[in-house]
Amino acid sequence: MRTDIDFRPVILAGGSGTRFWPRSRRAHAKQVLALDGDRSMLQQTVDRLEPLAGQDKVWIITNELLSGEIQSQLEGVPSRQIVEEPAARNTAPACGLAAFLIERENPDAVIGVFPSDHVIGDEPRFLKIIEHGIALAAQADTMVVLGIEPTRAETGYGYIETGDEAPGDALHVRRFTEKPSRDRAEVFVAAGNYFWNSGMFLWSARTLANAMREHLPETAPLLEEIAAAFGTPRFAEVFAELYPKCENISVDYAILEPRSAKGEHHSQLFCLPAEFGWNDLGSWASLYEYQLETRLRGDEEGNVSETAGTLTIESSDNYVFSPKKFVAMVGVQDLVVVETEDALLITHRDHSQDVGKIVKELSSLGRTDLI
Repeated sequence: MRTDIDFRPVILAGGSGTRFWPRSRRAHAKQVLALDGDRSMLQQTVDRLEPLAGQDKVWIITNELLSGEIQSQLEGVPSRQIVEEPAARNTAPACGLAAFLIERENPDAVIGVFPSDHVIGDEPRFLKIIEHGIALAAQADTMVVLGIEPTRAETGYGYIETGDEAPGDALHVRRFTEKPSRDRAEVFVAAGNYFWNSGMFLWSARTLANAMREHLPETAPLLEEIAAAFGTPRFAEVFAELYPKCENISVDYAILEPRSAKGEHHSQLFCLPAEFGWNDLGSWASLYEYQLETRLRGDEEGNVSETAGTLTIESSDNYVFSPKKFVAMVGVQDLVVVETEDALLITHRDHSQDVGKIVKELSSLGRTDLI
């Protein structure tokens, strides 16, 4: 990477990961769990960026329930750079706040926005692509989004329609489409010029801050005022008062969609195709599929088990997590079974996206001890 570029990773780690209940809880959410390997998802995210930016350059946007655990997991990240949102306001205010904070230190710094819960298969390839994206984003008023070539008509991801080739290996962006219907997703995949939106973005602090000022004119002044108070005794008070007033909106809807509307040759918005074994672990089913293919691989019947021992008879394609118990399965297929000290989840793999509904129901019942 060019040594003259100041690269600042911003990792979004404020989610609650409800689809990974009962392992994921408000104070111990998905991103701080070791779902894949010995390191937590967040630690793995920081680890893979280490060759490009030391932990002293990393910013974490999270909440007060997780900040203590994050600080203990990431001792090299300055505590002042682990920012606790006083209210959940989606990704646009989170990214915008990081932009205004970093803009005050160095407007030319390139910000890389990364979710805290993705897995990457080919890390050397990942670093090479991020390096290229950083160089693109260092150019004036340029925005870069990493696009994943779709392998199926997935309705849970946003899609990027690309146009003409741009310098390097990038493509001009025509438009974004959020979570299409299956019919539209099938059309996108067949077209060949659509990519999944990975949720990884690169832009300078100045570029993102100016885009916030342009496209979120009511929220941007609030974030600027919060950033101005950063490091002063008033910061906590100002943050708590103003941040909940920010618009609750994703960066895709707030910034990328209106930016793309300027036209593919006028928006300075580019898609960098990213082929590095990306997986967005969004549910128990996706974790099962990933581990079946990679780390655990499963048995001959397609069962993936993390247990003290497993016996299967006429059972196939199940995911079981019960690390302290021997588990026997007889005549069952396509199940997800997850045991913790105080809860047991049993669902069909096809319904794993609905696990978050359990958390909502438990909340309505007042069972905060289980969420």
